[in-house]
Amino acid sequence: MQPEIRKIVTYDEEVLVEGFRAAKTPWRMFAVAAVVHNPWAGRFVEDLKPEIQAYGPVLGEMMTKRMIKLAGSGEAIEAYGKAAVVGLNGEVEHASGLIHTLRFGNHYREAVGAKSYLAFTNTRGPANAPIMVPLMDKNDAGRRSHYLTIQFSISDAPRDDEVVVVLGAATSGRPHHRIGDRYQDLKDLGHDLDNPAAV
Repeated sequence: MQPEIRKIVTYDEEVLVEGFRAAKTPWRMFAVAAVVHNPWAGRFVEDLKPEIQAYGPVLGEMMTKRMIKLAGSGEAIEAYGKAAVVGLNGEVEHASGLIHTLRFGNHYREAVGAKSYLAFTNTRGPANAPIMVPLMDKNDAGRRSHYLTIQFSISDAPRDDEVVVVLGAATSGRPHHRIGDRYQDLKDLGHDLDNPAAV
């Protein structure tokens, strides 16, 4: 059982001026999206596991290789994330299923040497739906400079019976970040990392 991939789309953005000031180095964010036939489209399937286990490793390995090629190396990637958009004849559960498996995400984590979980979105929409890929520092979930979002769309995807599966990355945080990190907030509030809202 192999995923039926209709197309692969690459998004690559370099910001040279942000906030009315030139960046010291270009702020680069990029993504790889695979447009995949949804094997569960149009029907309720109780057990999604066979397809998840079959598709996850194939998509994870292929897409990770493309991300590393875009970056030049795993070390060059500082922030990372993932997303999936299922077409209108599918469930959000289908989008979730294809990206929320270690068989998919661990290829990327290992390639970039990451400790943090992969930030994510899983949504449903028509062709040209917004694809939002949230990013966070690959090793420090509290580093706000690397809280980023890649946004793009694919004019003909997802079709009703497709899922767009995406990996995203950035080679740095925002060029002129100045809002600090969550650790200072926790210190100021007297809260701890494991219970930031003190509930």
